[in-house]
Amino acid sequence: MRIAVAVSGGVDSLCALLLLKKAGHEVMALHALLAERSPTAASPLPGLEAACHALGVPLRVVDLRARFAREVVTPFAAAYAEGRTPNPCALCNRHIKFGALLDVALELGAERLATGHYARIVGGTRSGAPGPLLARAAHAPKDQSYFLSLVPRERLGRMIFPLANMDKAACKALVAEEGLAVPVPQESHDICFAPGGVDAYREFLEQQWQTLGITPPGPGPVMLREETAVPEGKCGGCPERAPLRQIGSHAGLWRYTEGQRRGLGLAHTEALHVLHKDVAANALVVGPRRLLGMRGLVAGEVNVAVDPRFWPERPLVRCRYGGAVAPADVRLEGNRLSLSFAEACFPTAAGQVATLYDEDGVVLAGAIVEEVLA
Repeated sequence: MRIAVAVSGGVDSLCALLLLKKAGHEVMALHALLAERSPTAASPLPGLEAACHALGVPLRVVDLRARFAREVVTPFAAAYAEGRTPNPCALCNRHIKFGALLDVALELGAERLATGHYARIVGGTRSGAPGPLLARAAHAPKDQSYFLSLVPRERLGRMIFPLANMDKAACKALVAEEGLAVPVPQESHDICFAPGGVDAYREFLEQQWQTLGITPPGPGPVMLREETAVPEGKCGGCPERAPLRQIGSHAGLWRYTEGQRRGLGLAHTEALHVLHKDVAANALVVGPRRLLGMRGLVAGEVNVAVDPRFWPERPLVRCRYGGAVAPADVRLEGNRLSLSFAEACFPTAAGQVATLYDEDGVVLAGAIVEEVLA
């Protein structure tokens, strides 16, 4: 089979390339130019060229910077200005890696596009119709199916994940055994187009807004939510929420996200978390961790992978990468999902992804969170 492999310069994509080459496939490597690189940042291209030469694999560079800026970076910056916390990796997978880059691979004669994602492609018998489905990787700690759940199902048949049953340590060992130098050996947790930590991240957003002519809402009140005991004889002495009271000011809602504890700059008798961002009032609502919880959410732009008639009664839902899955009652109406959790769970944020799974880890649907119900 003729397979194109998306290579970034990291060990995962290099391992995927190596595995497919060893399996006897006709392989080509595609390196996508996405974000504008800092003048001081080293390019992975020389290292990729050396690795591909050692494997006898042709390497092509695909310039997708304009489309990446239009379909990932600009929506990301606009969403932040509106008080949301978007997930650019999920948008990149849908529009760029398995959108534009897959199209290029097919134009070059490839039958499939492989990446270094930790995820699986499985048979589609659960959907009541033949066809591939996305599922969680065998190695749960590295599973990336969450970031892939917005990719349309019709694209899944063209996707290959050679690392489906591997873990990171095995990938590193295999690449080292082959004697290949990894061009980008460190694993970054920054967003690829805004590396360098929180300060650089904020500077990037401000530059984007200036370019786009966007003025985000400015400072506003920080409101404290507490619990107070109701006098005995009224509601059995049960606790209720006290009225909100202002305890400070914030420098812009875009600087915060739901659940955040560090960096609030607030002095209080106990640690405070961001409970809610009231965009309409430009207010940041904070409170102690015991008040931090999400009982449901509403999501839109639903990407249905499995016919809802075949969904379990209560699908498992992941609302943050690395977060636990939780069962939920789900209602799908048109292109909107309403989810209700049996128990309050750690909140997500508007702009993040809600991914629905069955008990076997098969992705049923993915959607973008619009509203969090506290």
